[in-house]
Amino acid sequence: MLEDKLKKHIDLLIKRYPMLESCKADIISGYLILEDCYAHGGKLLIAGNGGSAADAEHIAGELMKRFKTPRPVPNELKEKLIKIDPIRGENLAKNLERPLMAIPLVAHEALTTAYINDVDGLGVFAQQLYGFGKKGDVFLGISTSGNSQNIMSSTVVARALGIKVLGLTGALGGELSSVSDVCVKVPETETYMIQELHLPIYHCWCLMLEDHFFGESQ
Repeated sequence: MLEDKLKKHIDLLIKRYPMLESCKADIISGYLILEDCYAHGGKLLIAGNGGSAADAEHIAGELMKRFKTPRPVPNELKEKLIKIDPIRGENLAKNLERPLMAIPLVAHEALTTAYINDVDGLGVFAQQLYGFGKKGDVFLGISTSGNSQNIMSSTVVARALGIKVLGLTGALGGELSSVSDVCVKVPETETYMIQELHLPIYHCWCLMLEDHFFGESQ
């Protein structure tokens, strides 16, 4: 069930992008999977190719630090930081921000190129998911076609480990839509147009997560 205070983010998203009304229910369901993951100590692992790889990095950047809402660290940690180092600790206590852990699987060049060169190009994200992932995490696979084979290999590992699969695709959904716990299929079929709709959706998810975990009622 979506909290009342979070509905404003969905309402604004649909107001700005009316064509997303067709996948509104899946956007909400996708958010609830993410909320439950973080509420139980999980993390988000994200992968995509090309522009979707950039989206994976973008999402992690919004979640690992403040997006809009201040995220001060707990007083207990502030006290420990200052006790360990009064000067540096004071600065860290003031400037650190609570994260929502998100790992873009596109970002580890030495690991990814070594695996591609030594083992298997199509398993490059699956290998990282096996290494970083655990039951209760969420894998977000971004594929405009829904048929990216390195993403599909990752979904096999995710399901084997008890990691939920969240898909972000175009209107056709592809194979990814058939294996995802939730798949948001935006109503476009041209790659760049699909990507243009992915961004406001994941921005909305990030805003909602931040509001839920770090908003005024927290």
